[in-house]
Amino acid sequence: MTPSRVNVLGTGISVLNLDLAKTILAEASANPSHAGYVTITGVHGVMESREDAALQAIHNESFLSTPDGMPMVWLGRMYGHPEMDRVYGPELMEDVVAETAGQGIKHFFYGGNDGVAQNLKARLQELYPQAEVCGVYTPPFRPLSEEEEADLVAALQKEQPHYLWVGLSTPKQERFMHDFLKRYPNINEGWGHGFTMFGVGAAFDFLSGGVGQAPFWVQRSGFEWLYRVFKEPKRLWKRYSCNNSKFIFSILGQLLKNSMN
Repeated sequence: MTPSRVNVLGTGISVLNLDLAKTILAEASANPSHAGYVTITGVHGVMESREDAALQAIHNESFLSTPDGMPMVWLGRMYGHPEMDRVYGPELMEDVVAETAGQGIKHFFYGGNDGVAQNLKARLQELYPQAEVCGVYTPPFRPLSEEEEADLVAALQKEQPHYLWVGLSTPKQERFMHDFLKRYPNINEGWGHGFTMFGVGAAFDFLSGGVGQAPFWVQRSGFEWLYRVFKEPKRLWKRYSCNNSKFIFSILGQLLKNSMN
């Protein structure tokens, strides 16, 4: 099952809701020939892609690009997809880990600062004791060396995870997933099941308990970005102030152009 996409400033956002996303992922997991990556895409990812054709292609070549953020959902519904709803990285990750617990589905955590992936594993296995987290890897703040990449590949070949959750920042995680699968397109050959990578960014910090999430009503309001700016002003102020302003003007132009066609 491959969902259609909504064009948001040149980036194709998959027409999804959380339940449909989990159904598609379960089907892919059961398919031994499947190897793909999922981008969790909101305003930040769209605007970064608008400035970088290679990054936009990475999003558009993904297995899924989920609507992370209410602006993606609102646009999808405007374009005739009332079923479209937010597929938020931390929620998707926790749901998939919870619902696959005890089913022989294996998860591998890649990313985060020192100790974060280990804390995430401990916390999720405390919440869902039958969840199988078969490995964690904290990469350096630079591209992997040949030796480090070989070690990662060896760990994956040994553990054979169904899902590899990548907790880096955008666009670093999208480039990593795309480039990794380009170099190892048949990494899961002989595993007997599919292999899916997810770029979930701050989900590692949220789900490990290191950073607090916005209340649900704030997430649904479209102002989660403001909540996050208050939490991490030095790191996020410039990102959101610039990207959000550019997004509003750009998407108004797209909507006006479409209305005239």
